Formats: sequence, structure tokens, C-alpha cells
Amino acid sequence: MSIDYSKPLPLVEGTTDLREIDDAIADPMENPRHKEFYTALGIALFCLGIGIVSVLKLLLDGVGVWGNNNTVAWGFPIVNFVFWIGIGHAGTLISAILFLMRQNWRTGIARFAEAMTIFAVITALLFPLLHTGRPWLAHYLLPYPNERALWVNFRSPLLWDVFAVSTYFTVSFVFWYIGLVPDFATMRDRTTAKLKKTIYTIFSLGWRFSNRHWQHYERAYLILAGLCTPLVLSVHSIVSMDFAVSIVPGWHTTIFPPYFVAGAIFSGFAMVITVLLVVRRIYHLEHIITMLHLERMSKVLMATGLMVGYAYSMEFFIAWYSGVEFEQYVFINRAFGTYAWGYWIMVTCNTLIPQVFWFKKCRNSLVVLFIVSITTNIGMWFERFVIVVSSLHRDYLPSSWGDFIPTIWDFSLLLGSFGFFFTGVILFSRFMPVTSMSEVKAVSDCAQPTHHGGDHE
Repeated sequence: MSIDYSKPLPLVEGTTDLREIDDAIADPMENPRHKEFYTALGIALFCLGIGIVSVLKLLLDGVGVWGNNNTVAWGFPIVNFVFWIGIGHAGTLISAILFLMRQNWRTGIARFAEAMTIFAVITALLFPLLHTGRPWLAHYLLPYPNERALWVNFRSPLLWDVFAVSTYFTVSFVFWYIGLVPDFATMRDRTTAKLKKTIYTIFSLGWRFSNRHWQHYERAYLILAGLCTPLVLSVHSIVSMDFAVSIVPGWHTTIFPPYFVAGAIFSGFAMVITVLLVVRRIYHLEHIITMLHLERMSKVLMATGLMVGYAYSMEFFIAWYSGVEFEQYVFINRAFGTYAWGYWIMVTCNTLIPQVFWFKKCRNSLVVLFIVSITTNIGMWFERFVIVVSSLHRDYLPSSWGDFIPTIWDFSLLLGSFGFFFTGVILFSRFMPVTSMSEVKAVSDCAQPTHHGGDHE
């Protein structure tokens, strides 16, 4: 069936044929636009190649290739780790929390956001391993008996990170895969290519669109959504404790857990908008990912931007109210010291620019949406840079003060992380349905019993 791209497909209301929804969502997989796809994939692979070269350089010469020093021992790798963990929060928020709140508008973007969560968390996990300097000995960090009598410190938040992030990744991956099973079955029944049919048959786990299958699916999906929801709050709260439980001025504060969670949702939604706009253009998905989805996401972006701005102001208030001169100095130094440029980039991008979404014309402009999402991603990366670097480079002892100067290998590894992330996202959008067929059909006006999928009974 040919798709008319001149007008949006009314996926939520007014659709007269459920097969039309299957055709629309499967179209990018069955009729790919090779030029746009290979252009985007080529750019992502180029960035990934730069990252691979920087990792090889690191493995050959050690962490001395970075700008880290005795004063700022945590540099770009930890900044990047916290940044990518934050990116991974939007997927679970859109999928789980909005699902529990019965927000039907999530159906157009939930699957894509879930996939972004998976790739963002994988990207984040690379940095702690590389930051050790000897990633081939990373298994020593696991809590298991060994001949060297090494044992981890269970009171360290760095270990809490291991359990929190691995749990978050596992539950998010299962949640994402369970949602894909009915769509894999639909694609299995649609395709005629033997290899594709075999692959879809394996991943569909014997799905036959029976009533019993749907009952088990809906129960499992609801349970997993319930498990994912507290993880959104717990994971980045635990990541924030890497900083909050220390005695470093600027880190030792109880505001960090809610502050980090709000920032993670903020940056995650910004990245979802950025990637959705790119993939929407590459695969001509304007009929699936509509302006309704983008406008509501822009409202969430504006709201979380206000929360983050409130946290910035409260940090200064807490430092003043505490009466601790070390805390007060750190925040004055952030705003007017060596790295003041990073602080004001952060404030401008995260607090001021998103306020353009108070105007409906800006929320409905793809250009404005793309620019604000990019500036938000930039601002949130600088937020982590300011937290890590500006707090470490001036601590209690002036004799240990020192500045951090990143090297070309710091920047190349950062660029490589974006290449790794976008390569995974682009390949996912090419070979898997970016929108849940079953959920879109369930909320459409003409929704029939959910076992629609050929002649199955």
C-alpha cells in the first residue's frame, strides 16, 4: 500500500483501517530511503571511528593522554558518564511513567525513546571502564571472591552505581524488548524474505496474537512499567551521590539527588527531540511523529528547564545560608572564576533559551525545536563539566589548586561517544519499528480487538 506523505496519518483518531497503521510504520523498513540513511550512517560511523582511534591511543599510552591531573582527577570521562546516564532517563520516563498515567500521546515516540535509553546507557558504561586506565582488569571491580583477596567497598557510592545502572539497563532492556514482541510477529507475517522471516520468527517468541498472549503481555508490560518508574528516580539519585557524599566544596549537598533527576529528564527529553527530528526527516515519518508529540515534549522541556534553573539558584542560596566560606567561595568562583564561561553557557542554554516555548509559534517550529534541543544538550554537558571541574580545581588547600586543560584526545573520545550512540539509533530505526504498531492501533478510533494481525484467531 502506498503512503501519502503530503498529510499526516491520523494515528490516534480517525483512522479507518488498522492495516494502514502497519503499512505506515513498516514502510521505513520495507522501503528505505538509501541516500539519507547512508549519509546519516556515514557521519555517525566517521565520529565513531575517531572515538575508536582515541580509545586505542588510551590503551597504548594510558590516561596521561587526557587532561586529567592530580587536582582534577575526574575530567571528561566522568563528565561524559553522567551526561549519557542522564540522556537515558527520558526513554523510561516516556515509556513507563506516561504509560502508567494513561497518556496516549506517548505511543508515537515511546519505542524510539526506549531504544535511546538502551544505547545511551551502553555509551555511558564505557567511560567508567576507560577511566580506570586498565579496562582489561575491570572484572576486579566485581564483588566476587578471588585469589587476590580483593573485595569492594559496599559503602562506596561508586559501587552503588554498578548495581543501580546495571539494574536500570536490565529492566529497561526487557521492557523495550517485551514491547517489540507483537511488532516482530506482525513483521514476521508481512515479510516474504526467508532470512528476515526467520529472524522475526525467532524474536517474536512464538507470538500468535491470541487472547492469552495479550493477557500475559499486558500484565508483564504493566509490571515492568511499575519497576521502571522508581528506577528513573533512584538511578540518577545514586549517580549524584558519587558527588554528594564527598567532602569537596560544591559537591557536599543534599540538593543533588532531585537536582540530578530533574537535569537528567531535561537532557533526556532534549536528546529525544534532537534525534526524533533527524530520524523523522531521514525516514519521512512526519505522518507518524506528528507536531502533537513534539509540542508536548517541548512543554516538558520548558517545565524541567524551570526546575533546573530553580536548582541553580538554590545552590547559591544554600551556599550563602550555610555560612561555610569554602562553599561560598566555590559558587562565586563558578560564576566569576576561571571557568565562568562554562557556567554562563550552562545557565543560558538550560534556563533562558528553553523559555521561548512559552510561545505556541516556537513550539510548532521545527527549526526552533531543533535549535533549542541542541543548545539544551550543550548546556547539560556543560552543567556536568562545571560540577566536576570547577569544584575540583579549587579545593580546601591552595597549594593543591590547579587548572584543567582538555586535550585533543578528550574531545575525540567525546565525539566518538556521539558516533557510537547515533550509529546504534540509526541502525535501530532502519531495521526495527520505531513506533509500536500494537499500541497505536489500540488507541486509534477504529481499534478492534488487539489480536489484529492477519488471519490469526
